[in-house]
Amino acid sequence: MSGSHGHVDPSNRKVALLISLLALALAFSETLGKSAQTGALSYNIEASNLWAFFQAKTIRQTTMRTAAEQLDAQFADNAPEAVKRQLQKWKDAAERYQSEPDTQEGRKELATRAKAAEKKRDVALAAYHHYELASAAMQIAIVLASAEIITGVVALSWIAGGLGLLGIAFCVIGFWFPSAVHLF
Repeated sequence: MSGSHGHVDPSNRKVALLISLLALALAFSETLGKSAQTGALSYNIEASNLWAFFQAKTIRQTTMRTAAEQLDAQFADNAPEAVKRQLQKWKDAAERYQSEPDTQEGRKELATRAKAAEKKRDVALAAYHHYELASAAMQIAIVLASAEIITGVVALSWIAGGLGLLGIAFCVIGFWFPSAVHLF
């Protein structure tokens, strides 16, 4: 026993290096996953806010159109000039609520912006799911590689290496091609 003191099996060094690399890749996948999750939440809030603004504009537009229709019906073609001016103001306001290219706050522009935020949210969620799968694969790989040190079953380190590569592949997909592979 005293002759084996300090002796490290060279295969254990390789497995330890594999575990270190898997842990490094795991750290990246976890960090990227958290970032994607935060982005998805932010884009979801942005889309919700824009759709709420869209609904408020719709209510205002409907109120203006209803007021104009009531005033128009009340006076028909015999409206005094002041009533005609008010009627035109309400009609103009209703049209402005439909589209305001200068401020990007018309219903048309708000819907476009909300859909863009939803698309960004969906891409971030897709990336997040890929990072989650990557993290799971790497965590399992670390456990298997650790088990190889204890049991000496070399196949465990090969499986761990394969799972590590699979995890890295999911990281690459999540980072560059999050919408290319649909798993959920």
